[in-house]
Amino acid sequence: MKILIVRVSSLGDVVHNMPMIVDILRHYPQAQIDWVVEEGYVSLVRLNRGVRTIIPFALRRWRKSLFSAKTRAEMRAFRNALRQEAYDFVFDTQGLFKTGLIMRMARLAPQGRRVGLANATEESGYETISRIFHTVSVPVPLRAHAVLRARLVAAAVLDYEANGPADFNMQAPDASNASWLPRDPYAVFFHGTARDAKRWDEASWVRVGQGLNARGLPVLLPWGSEQEKHAAERLAAQMKNAIVLPRLPMMDAVVLAQRATLAIGVDTGLTHIAAAFSRPTIELYCDSPRWKTEGNWSDYIINLGDASMPPTVEQVEAAIASLLNTAAELRIERA
Repeated sequence: MKILIVRVSSLGDVVHNMPMIVDILRHYPQAQIDWVVEEGYVSLVRLNRGVRTIIPFALRRWRKSLFSAKTRAEMRAFRNALRQEAYDFVFDTQGLFKTGLIMRMARLAPQGRRVGLANATEESGYETISRIFHTVSVPVPLRAHAVLRARLVAAAVLDYEANGPADFNMQAPDASNASWLPRDPYAVFFHGTARDAKRWDEASWVRVGQGLNARGLPVLLPWGSEQEKHAAERLAAQMKNAIVLPRLPMMDAVVLAQRATLAIGVDTGLTHIAAAFSRPTIELYCDSPRWKTEGNWSDYIINLGDASMPPTVEQVEAAIASLLNTAAELRIERA
């Protein structure tokens, strides 16, 4: 069985799509699974052991020069790559016009099917027009978790139950060139996000950082924009144990999440990556619905807050105590 998954972005959503692959291979171990994804996330998808071939998609870059000869040649090469295989199933788990169009461009095997979402879930960017590209449209609950939604779509047409905790099946990223990475245990604050309303207030970050200082745990502060860099510098100026990192390439940021002794972050991609690796993670929901993306597959993940209900410092400190105590108990048992 040959399967193509079309999930091109974004960072957290790409990660949340991975348990679908584990489900398929659990029921069809010989299946060959390919994936179309934005070129910036190719190295991330490569961490998943179940993906055979990754087909890079570069619309974000192509849009800047649609009529140049180089861009047109790259777009033709992308289409040719899509048509190298004849697929038994093509899954669009994003539900956009552009992802539906990619689905339509892929070549089907005889009796092959194009499968997508029949409806939007709450708070999703689903585009109804994407259904014109389907041969099968799978209805999903209005409040389907981002991970479960993709699992349900595959399960519906491959005739199995999408049950049990999510398994992301990601191998650890290569950290051999991460010279900035501390050798000792550390906490990381994923404080930055593209939408201001999703941020947690700086005074609360500082109080939590001061508490971690009392525990002897340094806090690493990554950033992805000048605005986030300035925020990291303001936080570090008020915390003795804080280190503002250099700007990290995406896979170095994945290393940061995967190696953390403790990750605390708002509803953003790197927080979800730490949770996918089942690192001790505290997810902070300040202005987005918790049900949509909360980490619910590991006891090492604690979700706090909800839409318009930011968590308190006291809640976060209690979660820190719980996670660090659990981790310490586990190390003792393994010893």
